[in-house]
Amino acid sequence: MAKKLGRHTYRLEKTVSVSAWGSIGGKKEGEGPLGGAFDEIEPDARLGQKTWEQAECQLQLRAVDAACRKAHLMPQELDFILAGDLLNQCVSSAYGLRAFGIPFLGIYGACSTMSEGMVLASLLLEGTDAVRGGVVTSSHFCSAERQFRTPLEYGAQRPPTSQWTATAAGCAILGRQERPPYVRTVTIGTIEDKGITDAANMGAAMAPAAAATLAHFFEDTGTRPEDYDLILTGDLGQVGRDLLYQLAAEQGYRLEGLHQDCGLLLYDRQRQDVHAGASGCGCSASVLCSSILPRIASGALGQVLFLATGALMSTTMLQQGESIPGIAHLVHLSSRNHPERRC
Repeated sequence: MAKKLGRHTYRLEKTVSVSAWGSIGGKKEGEGPLGGAFDEIEPDARLGQKTWEQAECQLQLRAVDAACRKAHLMPQELDFILAGDLLNQCVSSAYGLRAFGIPFLGIYGACSTMSEGMVLASLLLEGTDAVRGGVVTSSHFCSAERQFRTPLEYGAQRPPTSQWTATAAGCAILGRQERPPYVRTVTIGTIEDKGITDAANMGAAMAPAAAATLAHFFEDTGTRPEDYDLILTGDLGQVGRDLLYQLAAEQGYRLEGLHQDCGLLLYDRQRQDVHAGASGCGCSASVLCSSILPRIASGALGQVLFLATGALMSTTMLQQGESIPGIAHLVHLSSRNHPERRC
């Protein structure tokens, strides 16, 4: 059983690790700095489908398929799968995975869904007899724009604080085995709301949640940022990253030189018109599953804190004058399965 540390954090006592991972991106993602690390780059934004939503279903299906092939498993051999996306009723997950017949839990954490799924999957494996489970998330630029902002045909101008929703998906398979990356500790985030009402400035809405979750983790575990090789958030973008540094410094934590953000890794902001960076469930999931997990598995990264961030906004609530709550969940990933840190 996982041991509770403080109020927010759980240390896993059993061996839970990420056994395989898969990632798929679109044309824009393939043109970015991480393009060569993806398992598959799809140049057709519709992925051969009639609608953007059906295309996003394909992103999830292909990401799961890629991860299962690496794990030498059939999807039906998974004990469960946790899946989510940005669309109403998580339709990309439900429609995309319906053919697999895997015990399914649909989750929604906006852009924090990948870390939320990994937290829940780790605790399920820790507390039950399940052997292996999957976590998958996705986003699609065109489906997200249609739901949250305006149809693409409208041609609305994007302000400098806006971020580009990734057309991408990532899937991780977690199980009980003696092979890195190991899941050592997980922290469940709290909802933070500082009154941001601008849907085109999600970085500002999410940064307080990232700062709060990191502070909770450090307090619960008795560690500090310098105890880790990489602190990886997603997807704060440039605005949110700068605000995170300020908020963390106010709590006595210096993140510069130890931190990177998925929203700033996926694209080249000098060459690609993405304004403040990338966003979407598929951003942090695809960065983690294309670039970060392989480096932990090889030992190039020893200790990594992965915390995807989400803006829990609703177009209905925003039209009623409400602000945007933020959330961030944390997963401590390690290349070694022993308590070399105090956590």
